[in-house]
This record gives sequence, C-alpha cells and structure tokens, in this order.
Amino acid sequence: MNRYLFTTILFSLLISFSSMAQIDEDQTGAWYMYFWNTGFGESKWEIQGDVQYRNWNLGGDLEQLLLRGGLTYSPDYANAKFTLGYANITSGEFGESDATSGESRIYQEALLPHKISNRFYLTHRFRYEQRWVEDQDFRTRYRYNLFVNLPLNQPNLDKNAIYLALYNEIFINGQREIGDNRRVELFDRNRFYSALGYALKNNLKIQAGYMTQTTDNVSKGQLQISLHHTF
Repeated sequence: MNRYLFTTILFSLLISFSSMAQIDEDQTGAWYMYFWNTGFGESKWEIQGDVQYRNWNLGGDLEQLLLRGGLTYSPDYANAKFTLGYANITSGEFGESDATSGESRIYQEALLPHKISNRFYLTHRFRYEQRWVEDQDFRTRYRYNLFVNLPLNQPNLDKNAIYLALYNEIFINGQREIGDNRRVELFDRNRFYSALGYALKNNLKIQAGYMTQTTDNVSKGQLQISLHHTF
C-alpha cells in the first residue's frame, strides 16, 4: 500500500512538472484588447465591456479569448463607479494542442479615481468574481488594481496627449479546494504593466506596452496593444 501511494505521488509530481515545463517563460506572448463604454445621455448609468485576444506567442497560439460586459452606475455623492458584469472566457493550452476549456464569470467592481498634483491620474479598482470554470468546483476571486496615468506633453489626457500608463494588479483566490482533491494557492497571480499611450481623440486612446504576469509556477512576459473607446 505504501509503495503504491509513493508511486502515485511520484507520478503526479512528474505529470505536474511536465505540464509546467511545457510553458516557455522566455517566449513573449501578446494580448490584443479593445475596451469600450457608452452612456445614456445625462443618466448615471452606462454600459461597458472589453474584448481580449490573448496569445502564448505573438499570434496564433491561443491563451485566452475573453468577452466581458457590464452595467455601471456613478452616484452623485461620490467620485466612484460601480459595475455588475459578466464574462465568458475560452482558454487554450500552450503549444500545438488545440484543446480549450471554458469559464463563465460574474463580477462586481468599484472604481475610485483621483488626481494627485496636476498630472498624476490614479484609479483604484476592487473586483470580486464568482467563477464557474470547466471541470472545477465553483470558485471566487478577489482582485485589486492600482492604475497610474501620467501625461507627458500636456497636463491632461485629452486629444494629442502622450502619456505613461502603469498598473499593478494582485489576484487572491477565495477558495483553495477546486474539486477532485485539487487545490490552488491563496495567491493566484500578479500583473505589472507599463506602456506608452496616445490620445487620438478625447474619447479614443491607444496604448502599447509590456506586462509581466507572475504565478506560483510561471513568470511570463506579454506585449499588450489596447484601444480605449468612449462613445
């Protein structure tokens, strides 16, 4: 019995190590993203969403296709925006495999923007997610993101602004047991991002940058190109 248990554990470790080794941390990935939001006249209600095509490489090896949308509300009594939304995620495996898995997600978030001096635009984002991941038990996750935008050639982020965009986001798992005697760490991942942005119009910005995503097992770099549109 002890020999069988030892063999099972050793085999599981070898499989886990093999799976981890398949991800090439030195290969730069690429995420291509479109963020949008629109309002209803003078209403405090808006809708927003994003489409993200994430690749393990620069293109073609699918990491994730993420489709997300939400309803937002900005109260009169505070400089804040609250969102209730839904996301659908298709995740692919690294390398030649075409296998994919799915996830549905409901989330609630609070955005708290403020400005320091004349140029530092800061935003705190708190997000709580309820996740239904294929072949896993129901899970939740907590996220905190600090965004910093710093215009370089003018004091605001209006048309023709060239700006530095930074953020750092940490993810914490709400549950460690995910089914079939599998566990995840309390710490899920961290993302650090730096980019250069340009305001094509007052309501349309483009950013190009680099993000490092770190989990317990992998630290991998991603190029990011994103379009941010308000209409």
